[in-house]
Amino acid sequence: MMTNHLDFLLEQNRLWSQSVKDRDHDFFRHLAMQQNPKYFWIGCADSRVSANEILGLQPGEVFVHRNVANVVVHSDLNCLSVLQYAVDVLRVQHILVVGHYGCGGVTAALYNTRLGLIDNWLRHVQDVRDKHRVRLMAMGCPDRQLDRLCELNVLEQVLNLSETTIMRDAWARGQDVTLHGLIYGLHDGILHDLNMPVSTDNELLSRYEAAVDRLFASSK
Repeated sequence: MMTNHLDFLLEQNRLWSQSVKDRDHDFFRHLAMQQNPKYFWIGCADSRVSANEILGLQPGEVFVHRNVANVVVHSDLNCLSVLQYAVDVLRVQHILVVGHYGCGGVTAALYNTRLGLIDNWLRHVQDVRDKHRVRLMAMGCPDRQLDRLCELNVLEQVLNLSETTIMRDAWARGQDVTLHGLIYGLHDGILHDLNMPVSTDNELLSRYEAAVDRLFASSK
């Protein structure tokens, strides 16, 4: 008799659903009525980095987009479509670009590891590496270089995000929405703020440059 490989997952789902209803009988009824998150998370597709669980938030409290190495580029219509829905329709107040230490995509970009089709996507991260190559190479230690590139990649994606027409239009009409760059530690489960909050395009470059300088200053 063939075993249904989804049986375990479906049973886990039933147990989770029942446990939620045991705590709050009306949870799913309320959840189905509306989606009103304050937060939009742009993160890595890594299976160990789950937005709701890391933030301690319930379903419906954070809108999520994920891809390999948490990249934001102007040619990615998938990411931009999710961004526009989050900003224009859901009216989120905070957008979090979240990377993580030990990211496989960033590691491959740092060391020019060939993985296949994804090499083309990771070219964006290699551009970040090349932009800061001199300061990265001066660090010497490969582990520190990788940690720093994971952080720099987050800052670069916040910069890219800030330059989209979606964000510029939102700020031009006075919408209250702030961008943040965060990095997650797989070893301890802690999120760290990279101190680059952006809520208007007027402060973009100064915030970016200051955040980058702080990263390298902390490496000395």
